[in-house]
Amino acid sequence: VTEWILVVLCIGLVFVVELLNTAIEYITDLVSPGFHQTAGKIKDIAAGAVLISAITAAIAGLIIFLPKIF
Repeated sequence: VTEWILVVLCIGLVFVVELLNTAIEYITDLVSPGFHQTAGKIKDIAAGAVLISAITAAIAGLIIFLPKIF
């Protein structure tokens, strides 16, 4: 049961970070409609947060499921 709770939390974490990334991108587009180098960096950082959360969730999934597969 604990492992499934962790899997669900990891999935939820990735969804939440993705939604925050989308919100940051919309706010950045609203505040800076034209091209701005700093706005691009903000969007890259938010996308990096999504990538890190997805990698973390994948590692947790591997730790949980690989021993069961092998």
